[in-house]
Amino acid sequence: MPEIAELAQVKRPVVSTWRRRYADFPTPVSETAGRSVFDAAQVAEWLIVTGRGNAALDDLKAELALHGIAAQAHIFGPQRLLEVLGSLLCLRKLDERPLTGDDVDGIETADNQTLWAAVLRRAERMDAEDEFVLRELHSVGEEAAPLARLAEDMVEAAYSERSAYEWLLSARSRLGLHTLAADAAAPELQSLLVQLADLPARTERGESVTVADPYTRTGDLLAALIDDTENPEQITALAADPDERMARITRRRLLLAGVDELALDVQTGRDLEERLADPDLIITQLPYRPGEDRRVLTALEDIERIADLLGPGCTALVLGPADALVDALPGTEEAQFRSALLRANIVETVITLPGGMLPYRPGYRTALWTLTRGPVAAAKGNVLLADISDQPLTEAVRDRLVEDVLLWRAEGLRARDGHDPRYGRVVRVADLDRAFGGPLTPPAPPASQLLSRTVTERPALITEAEAALERAAERARSHDDAHGPYRSGVLRRTGPRPQRTTLNALIKQGRVTRLKGHRIDEQHITGDGHYPVFGPEELTGRAPMGKRRIDRLVLAALYEHAALTEPGDLVYTLTPELGLHIDHDGLGVAAFPSRVLRVNPAATRPLTPRVLAALLSAARGTGRGPGAVRPVHHIENCPIPDLDPDDVRRFDALLAEIDHREQLLRAQADALAEARRLTVAGLADGTLTLDQH
Repeated sequence: MPEIAELAQVKRPVVSTWRRRYADFPTPVSETAGRSVFDAAQVAEWLIVTGRGNAALDDLKAELALHGIAAQAHIFGPQRLLEVLGSLLCLRKLDERPLTGDDVDGIETADNQTLWAAVLRRAERMDAEDEFVLRELHSVGEEAAPLARLAEDMVEAAYSERSAYEWLLSARSRLGLHTLAADAAAPELQSLLVQLADLPARTERGESVTVADPYTRTGDLLAALIDDTENPEQITALAADPDERMARITRRRLLLAGVDELALDVQTGRDLEERLADPDLIITQLPYRPGEDRRVLTALEDIERIADLLGPGCTALVLGPADALVDALPGTEEAQFRSALLRANIVETVITLPGGMLPYRPGYRTALWTLTRGPVAAAKGNVLLADISDQPLTEAVRDRLVEDVLLWRAEGLRARDGHDPRYGRVVRVADLDRAFGGPLTPPAPPASQLLSRTVTERPALITEAEAALERAAERARSHDDAHGPYRSGVLRRTGPRPQRTTLNALIKQGRVTRLKGHRIDEQHITGDGHYPVFGPEELTGRAPMGKRRIDRLVLAALYEHAALTEPGDLVYTLTPELGLHIDHDGLGVAAFPSRVLRVNPAATRPLTPRVLAALLSAARGTGRGPGAVRPVHHIENCPIPDLDPDDVRRFDALLAEIDHREQLLRAQADALAEARRLTVAGLADGTLTLDQH
């Protein structure tokens, strides 16, 4: 059932509701260790017919195929399973015919032995030199025949062999192939590399372009690069990897990506075979080495070998360890080597990347060098240093950074009307050489940042914050003048203490009404809706009030039974801890597990929202100890004092006074914090100074 929820893209309790509510929901085919097991095809058919769930039809087909594939992993092992399935998809592409079917050697209903024998005959005919598929298919026997049928299901779900193979590789972690996923770059980083490569600008001229990756692994970067062009037949692809199995995976991947068989060469080893053509564009990721084995000099030598492959006008993008590419170098030999690379006038840009760019290696810091042989005259003797390590690699950040690099590549340094980089500084190589081994990071914020509206308006904004502080202080003084200093007037009680009651008792007496919260789908919550949403995040202070909202039309259409709060309603939650909020304005939505308490002002012994909230917040037993799963008492059973009406009236007035004074103080604190933030930022980037008087 958890897998059904994943398949339908719903929460787990929804599946239980379906089973209970709909008689036509598929029945389990077996029970394994107390868990119900369902027929995947029946479940998918039910989802398609009823239209329930959030998964698209293509996703349902793909997930069905993945369940079938995963079931075979214990037979063949994940690595061999991937290789055999990839080979079957590649054979289908080479032969341009389905693997099974009545029109394919009459083997649609054939037994496994006959089907597999037919597959092997086709493999020997189409791949006689064993470039792509032959050894993988010969490594298994007729027990692999079901994989041919699964490959057909994958193609049907993905519409092409290439899409099916890319989908299979994207699921490598789910199949247990962690060694193949360990070096995979994050999708946003792959997108950045593809944009920086700017391959369409080269192919749209109608010329053949040679792309290369000397450290290809499973070919992720080359595949992403080729996917960026509409004419893969113009591509000549060169690649190399020391692991022969990795090299063959990449070879099949590039063939399925549309690269012509005669324009494709993937070597086993560390050297590219340049007999086809010299590379116009290199995109690569230096091999990962653990920290104890990592040497700066090794990474720099790898970059030198890549630079030697470039001819005039050619470009390379090299992803590598930040400690070699951007950090300060304490060793003389390493500093000399890096300085020599910079003086060779081949380093175009040095980019410090955010952390987490290799998801399987979260502690591995990366940086990116772009190399160009024969840069434009205005760029010679200079290098663009960029640092985006403190920003998430969003689409907007990628677009601005790519614009910086591509304009620098095309125009170089233009003193007057040039493009000011948003994320970097143009630095003279001679200055870096004098720093000898210093870090390759921008020496100061980019010029465009220093000239931005935010920076130029800082003095005015600080003055405005100071004025806001003075106004808030004046309001506080006026309140003190009108009401005097804060005096609570509390005394020690000498008579009998108030009787104790509980929230349950108050509800039964009609003095308080409890209302349920509503289950709101996160995808319907936005930042600009009409009604605020009160969930555990807001009630416990983990998120600001009013930031999460829901549109009134969405609420009316999809949550017709949802009721809005009224002014004075007390919204509370016990998950993950007790949180209380008085909604003075009303027109809010309590999101489950939050609930609402509404006091009855017409009751015999009425309470007020402020008093009820204060008493519940002080009730003992609402918290939970370390390791506890639930509180000591439910909040409904926690004892609270049953104050008499006069005490309630005076207590409410005191709480209102405290709330008002807190608002006055908070306004001063907020204004002071804003002035401090702007002042620190201006002095830190050098755009502000302090008056000497």
